[in-house]
Amino acid sequence: MNPRIEKLQLYPFERLALLKQDLTPALQAPHVALSIGEPKHAPPGFVIERLTDATLLAQDLATYPATRGALALRVAIAEWIAGRFGTTVNPDTEVLPVAGTREALFSFAQAAMSGSADAIALLPNPFYQIYEGAVLLAGGQPRFVGSYADNDYLPDFDHIDDATWQRTELVYICSPSNPTGRVMPMDALQDLIRKAHTYDFVIASDECYSEIYLDETAPPPGLLQASEAMGNEGHARCVIFHSLSKRSNLPGLRSGFVAGDAEVLDRYYQYRTYEGCALPAQTQAASTLAWQDEAHVIANRAAYRAKFEATRRILGAFAPAKDPQGGFYWWLPVPGEAEAFAAGLYAEQNVTVLPGTFLSRAGNLGSDIRDPGASHVRIAWVAPLEECEDAAGRLLAHLQRQL
Repeated sequence: MNPRIEKLQLYPFERLALLKQDLTPALQAPHVALSIGEPKHAPPGFVIERLTDATLLAQDLATYPATRGALALRVAIAEWIAGRFGTTVNPDTEVLPVAGTREALFSFAQAAMSGSADAIALLPNPFYQIYEGAVLLAGGQPRFVGSYADNDYLPDFDHIDDATWQRTELVYICSPSNPTGRVMPMDALQDLIRKAHTYDFVIASDECYSEIYLDETAPPPGLLQASEAMGNEGHARCVIFHSLSKRSNLPGLRSGFVAGDAEVLDRYYQYRTYEGCALPAQTQAASTLAWQDEAHVIANRAAYRAKFEATRRILGAFAPAKDPQGGFYWWLPVPGEAEAFAAGLYAEQNVTVLPGTFLSRAGNLGSDIRDPGASHVRIAWVAPLEECEDAAGRLLAHLQRQL
C-alpha cells in the first residue's frame, strides 16, 4: 500500500461520530444536524425532468462520455463565467467539466505537484480537508496559513518568508471561505497572482460557495476576474473550481468545472484521461441547463438570506459580529474548547455542530502558530427555515448556560 496513506488524518465527520458515540441527548426533541454543508433546498425542476426523460436517458447511457466534456456544456460554462465575472475563457482550451469540486481539488494536486520531497503547498487554515490529503498523497508538504479574527479571518500571506515561497508549487485558496465565510478582496487575489509569477507556482481557487451571498449588489470576486483586471494574459498560473452542489442544490449530481490557464489545464486533462472520471452524458446535459439558468440561484440566495436574518434575530448578541460574505456557514466563537462545546450542545440540546479544530491545524507559517479552530464551531444553516429557527433557540439556551 502507498505509505503516504498513513499520513492522512481522520476525516472531520469520522471524528465527529467518535465525539458523539457515547453521548445520549437529554432533550427529547428531533435532532437537528448543522454539521455538514449538504444543501437541503429543492433542486431545480428542469434538471430533474432532463434526468428522468426516458428517451434521452437511453441515448445518454448508450455512449461513452468524453473526458473533455460536451462542447455545449463547455460553452455554457464559459458563458456563465463571462456573465458572472466579466471574464473571457476559451471553452475549447480553458474549461474542463469535473465530477464535483471535491474530486477535482484532490486530483489536481496529483497532476500539478512535482512529487519532490521539498515541494510545498500552501493551505488556508482552517480549511477543507481534501486540500491536505491531496498534497500528502501527491508527495508534497502542506504548510498552513492561519486565518484569525484580527485579520478578518483571511489567510495571512504577507508573513511568509522567501525560502518558503521558493519551494511552493501550489497554493489552495477558498473564497468565499469554508468555514469562515470571508471573501478575499481583489487586491489580495492580485497580490497572490503576482507572487505566483515571481515564485512560479499555481493557484487553485476553490470558489464553490461563490453564488451564495447576502448582498445582491456585491457578489464575491473570483480569481479569474482579478486575473483579467490586472492584465494577466491567458490567466497564467490561475485555475478556478466551481460546482453545482451549492449553487443549484445538486450535491448528488457530482458536477462542476475547472477553468483557467490553458497550459495547466492541458496537462491536467492528460492526467484525467487516465483517471477515468468523465461525467456521464446525462449529467453533462443536465448541468448545461443548470449553468444557463440564474432564476433558481437567485431564489436559493433569498432562502439562505431569510435563514440568516431569522437566526441572527434569535441569537442576538451571541451571533457572529459579521454575517458571512459568502456561503451558508457561521464560524462561531464559543466559550471554552470547541470539542467540549459541540459535545455539550449535542448532549443537552440534540443539535450537532462541527468543532472548529476538526477543520484546522496548529503550527501555521508566520509568527502566530495558534490553532485557528480553537474555541470556534462551524454551523451550517442548511436545514429548512423552521428547523434552523428551532436549532437557533436551542443553541441560545446552551450558550446562556455557559455564562
